[in-house]
Amino acid sequence: MDSSRQTRVRQAFDDFFAPAEPKSPSWVLDLFQHTAATVPAYRKLLRENGIEPARIETFEDFQRLPLLEKANYHERYPLPELCRGGRLENCDMIAVSSGSSGRPTIWPRALEDELHVARRFEQVLVDGFHADERRTLAVVCFPLGTWVGGLFTQACVRHLAAKGCPITVVAPGNNKAEILRVLPELAPHFGQVVLLGYPPFVKDVVDTGLAQGVDWPAYRIKLVLAGEVFSEQWRDLVSQRAGIADPISDVASLYGTADSGVLGNETALSAGIRRFFADHPEKAREIFGDSRLPTLVQYDPASRFFEVHDGTLVFTSDGGIPLIRYRIADEGGLLEHADLLAYCARNGFTPPPGPALPFVFLFGRSLFTVSFFGANVYPENVTVGLEQPGISETVTGKFVIESVENEDRDRLLRITVETAQGATADAAVIAEAVRTQLLRLNSEFAHYVPAERQLPEVVLRPAGDPEYFPAGVKHRYTRRP
Repeated sequence: MDSSRQTRVRQAFDDFFAPAEPKSPSWVLDLFQHTAATVPAYRKLLRENGIEPARIETFEDFQRLPLLEKANYHERYPLPELCRGGRLENCDMIAVSSGSSGRPTIWPRALEDELHVARRFEQVLVDGFHADERRTLAVVCFPLGTWVGGLFTQACVRHLAAKGCPITVVAPGNNKAEILRVLPELAPHFGQVVLLGYPPFVKDVVDTGLAQGVDWPAYRIKLVLAGEVFSEQWRDLVSQRAGIADPISDVASLYGTADSGVLGNETALSAGIRRFFADHPEKAREIFGDSRLPTLVQYDPASRFFEVHDGTLVFTSDGGIPLIRYRIADEGGLLEHADLLAYCARNGFTPPPGPALPFVFLFGRSLFTVSFFGANVYPENVTVGLEQPGISETVTGKFVIESVENEDRDRLLRITVETAQGATADAAVIAEAVRTQLLRLNSEFAHYVPAERQLPEVVLRPAGDPEYFPAGVKHRYTRRP
């Protein structure tokens, strides 16, 4: 038995049960020093770069430390050496990344890490959905197994229940039939139901439930989503179908990673501001520097330290594998709370109230784009085309973008779309809608792609098509040759 482990766990629970206390900004430097002293792999990396930890005394010193990436750190050293004391057994849970970059990665963690991340769920479920006052059924719709989403979410929500919130968890995972089987049995006993999952899967659950006669409004549905950027049209569409009266307050996105759990989360404040920018794309371009609408969340600077390097996000956080200046490859940026609210005020917009926390915005991974005539085609732009009236009812929201060659070796933009069960979609109508949105939202596409090549080739495939839309795995929106 490891008595020191018992002490750490007890302290972590005591901290979690107590009101959140502000931390000194120097926690980042303290974490660096502790990691340099206790993590063998990081100590080796510093030595190889000629860095003496004792000389890192200021934030300016800290920001000259080498950036960590999977290739130069996680994949370079034995897994135990990435953990404190070189002991993998100090971590009691193993998660595996979804492999969005093509190769799964192992991320160990401990119960203490879950308690740390549970505060982000607390901000969504308690501060946002009032789950401390309402009997709440939390339905975990993320895949269960080695992937990080399902079991991590289940654990964090159960920790909130242990804290005293009247929350009950059921975890059917991404088994749609099981979700729709247990909901009619359980939902009537609760004041609200929260579905937690990936956006396209949750939409599929809602749509299938409607087709089966599920009375979603009676369940007082809330949504917690993660893993993908979605549009405000998507938020409105799914809210309307699920009977959600207030999409801003009752739908929240998490910025989550296998690397370090949840890094930030939507609040009514951030969702309201994002909605303003969705209606004013020229102002969104001014703030975010891009024609795409990113996910906009708030983060706790006492828990995560963010930086931006070459347009990509870099974060520092503690965990089973402590990460110091880790470049996750998400394209995005940072905005101070006061600065963003001042900008809104100057433009005549008053957002909903919310916490005085800084903002992080992200577009997603650059590897999720397809290059076509030199223009980056983003899934976010195509999504808006599929959410137009007359189309959204016939498709599930899943698609795959490819740049392919025809028989004459000309480049075509092909979009393979999953049709909804029992629905008849029109490929020509979808192609026109997608082209319209690409021209409206993507200036590169409008200026780089010749007019005669701007209409995509749309291919329709049935729901669950094993080649393009296999069940049970995280969907990928792009394919490259």
